[in-house]
Amino acid sequence: MVLILSISVGPIIFAIIRQSVINGHKNGLFFVLGVSVSDITVVVICNFFSALFESAMAHEKIIGVVGSIFLFAIGIYNLFFKKPITANEMMRAENKQTSSALLSSFFSGYLMNILNPGVFIFWFAASATLMTTSQTSDHPVRYRLTAFAVCLIFVLAFDILKVFLSGKIRNRLTPHNVHLINRLSGFIMVVFAIILVIGVFSGKLPTH
Repeated sequence: MVLILSISVGPIIFAIIRQSVINGHKNGLFFVLGVSVSDITVVVICNFFSALFESAMAHEKIIGVVGSIFLFAIGIYNLFFKKPITANEMMRAENKQTSSALLSSFFSGYLMNILNPGVFIFWFAASATLMTTSQTSDHPVRYRLTAFAVCLIFVLAFDILKVFLSGKIRNRLTPHNVHLINRLSGFIMVVFAIILVIGVFSGKLPTH
């Protein structure tokens, strides 16, 4: 299950690649950290705050619509309003490691992930499975904590790998290629925003 989450194709993987390629690996790492913290948030809610989880899922459509609007707005901006980047700006982006820039990357990852109801459903299914299997263990709480820790670390490690693989091609990029990546990223975000809305109302939600 965790392997499926790690390699699944969704808006997060394209956002990770874009952040890493255009803004450098440190911004990409903070984006990934935001995604990971949002996963931890959802796992904690699913396991220890069942009433809060039920409340969140009772508003699944609202969360899904807000998430799709968030994705759609980012997509439209990148597709039509993001100005082409120059070579000097590419160099400045690599060196732009201010606290505010890194914090912005972190919260972008956090919000983009946690506003997807499919993420809640995935981790709820994982929680239910582990809750059942842990009953056969002598230490069920330790069993669940270990299993979730392994899952979350594996997903985080896989996302970090995406950051560094994306960084390998960064030095070969031209401003024109970066502009194309921005537009492609914008198009993908718009498509996933539409898929998310359809999924919310059809009951078939995407995850990462």
